[in-house]
Amino acid sequence: MRVAEFRTAVRDWLDTNDLSPGADQSLDAQVAQLARVRRALYDAGWMRYGWPSEVDGLGGPAVLRAVLGEEVATRELAEPGIYSMVEVLVPSVISHGPAALAARVVPLLLSGREQWCQGFSEPGSGSDLASLTTRAVARGGDWVVTGQKVWTSLAQYAARCVLLTRTAPGHGGITAFLVDMDTPGITVRPLRTMHGVDEFAEVFLDDVVVPGDRMLGAPGDGWALAMDLLPHERSTCFWHRIAHLYTRLDRLGAQVSVEDDAALGAAYLALHTARCRSHGTQRRLADGGRLGPETSVDKVLLATAEQLVFDTARDLLPGEIELGDSSWRTEYLYSRAATIYGGTAEIQRNIIARRLLDLGRE
Repeated sequence: MRVAEFRTAVRDWLDTNDLSPGADQSLDAQVAQLARVRRALYDAGWMRYGWPSEVDGLGGPAVLRAVLGEEVATRELAEPGIYSMVEVLVPSVISHGPAALAARVVPLLLSGREQWCQGFSEPGSGSDLASLTTRAVARGGDWVVTGQKVWTSLAQYAARCVLLTRTAPGHGGITAFLVDMDTPGITVRPLRTMHGVDEFAEVFLDDVVVPGDRMLGAPGDGWALAMDLLPHERSTCFWHRIAHLYTRLDRLGAQVSVEDDAALGAAYLALHTARCRSHGTQRRLADGGRLGPETSVDKVLLATAEQLVFDTARDLLPGEIELGDSSWRTEYLYSRAATIYGGTAEIQRNIIARRLLDLGRE
């Protein structure tokens, strides 16, 4: 199906199938709404486009997934960050996991029957992923995992986790598993952020037994998986996030006066720049290209635009963020992390300097 035809068909279907969320905006309600939206879209076939038939997909280019997510974000049917997690986790399981495992579990995530999480960051190795210390030791045909993860999004709701562990020293000693979160030895402790939501969690793993057939790739392939996964985190996910930010800028424009056009224009320009860059990334995906360090540019532009949108809201809506209790306050506080989550701005600029501009290591 062509992109324009797909977009029109999706819009027509959404116009006649009400998936609007309720008034409850708690995290529990958002996760339940996400499952509802995914299930409805999957049952209607839309959520299956852009994924291979081996995981019950209907094929077609990956850009169809970007279009669907854009429509979901624009209509505010689901929170874009948690909706987009499929774009981070599913490609990794398809590319690196056993085919039979992917065929069984990926439809569960796409259809909203399950939520997954990503166990990468650790207390002592956030941006420095290569320094992770969570250890997996072979025992017969299984692996025993011990360690701790942190900033694990929605771990308290997750049925499975794409988990990075250390099986040997160095980059070549990182190994990935798809771990069932109800395995004995796993403890999840939600973390309350400054915007008042328990979106993240600590995950403690104490002698967790993981079957050998849950390994994603071979021992030592975890670093390659991470390098494949992170560009996906900065591609279609960002396209969805940008669509969401446009809805916020439109809402802000409706609340302020014409005299504020200059400030709104600056925020729009930053957001449009990020969208143009993200559009190029989507085109590379559509053409079958691989994503690499150039997606760090996408990350810097998006973080800059997101913070400017909510800085503009703070400036044009006096007291709304500082004294109010509306969604503007919550989203402003969340935007402060835009230069941290998905790779800090400093790390992204280092990647751009070293890997794209060849400016050396100093």
